[in-house]
Amino acid sequence: MGGAMALTLAALAYPGLLGLSTVSGAQDRVIASTQWGPLTEQDRDFVVKVRAAGLWEYPVGQIGLRKGGSEAVITASRHLVDGHAALDTTCRKIAPMLDITLPDEASPQQRGFVRQLNGESGRQFDTDFANILRMTHGSIFNTVAKIRSTTKNSLVRALADQANDTVLDHISVMEKTGLVDFDRTLFQQTTPPKLPDSDLTPPPPAAGRPQVVLTPPPSATSTPVDIDGIAGGGGTGAGPSPAPPAG
Repeated sequence: MGGAMALTLAALAYPGLLGLSTVSGAQDRVIASTQWGPLTEQDRDFVVKVRAAGLWEYPVGQIGLRKGGSEAVITASRHLVDGHAALDTTCRKIAPMLDITLPDEASPQQRGFVRQLNGESGRQFDTDFANILRMTHGSIFNTVAKIRSTTKNSLVRALADQANDTVLDHISVMEKTGLVDFDRTLFQQTTPPKLPDSDLTPPPPAAGRPQVVLTPPPSATSTPVDIDGIAGGGGTGAGPSPAPPAG
């Protein structure tokens, strides 16, 4: 388990092989000038990280709603689905405005977490669910703070504000399950395995396919950022026509 939520650079619009274990010296390089402020490599990669996180944590939340053995695990699952649906809406809104191409699949490592949890049940499921998700959210929390404190792009800054609230909420609900092994989780969070970039990289979207959409639950309490308000009504919409809801 490493929880590295990473990205790739096949073209300007799609981020490059930048796992959490790899730090590029060019992360602060400005790759585009936009009406909402300069866009750096790390800004672009952050938008893709948030999207990729939702592509595996949202289905894990759906699994938790079916398999959770305690009310605390079921509550945490609801928060995953709710929070990532709202973040996904924001990502899909700002990505075309910033000329960022979003993945439609999580990375192989992230999909491996989904397979693992989908194959478990009972106490084993609850324990691994809480610890994997506490570890991965802890891993990304510092990244969110860095982006929020350094980005000069108002759209990325708004996403970072939303992501900060969501990630902190998800960390909290995992801890409230009473199942988090802090010694193990913090070790894994700070000492991720050195996986090949191919395991940490979400594949680029298939050409011609509708964009995957993470549908908000009927009882949604999280809300996307008011991007039209920030952008002065200059938004371009949420992207291509949606595919059937994920999950």
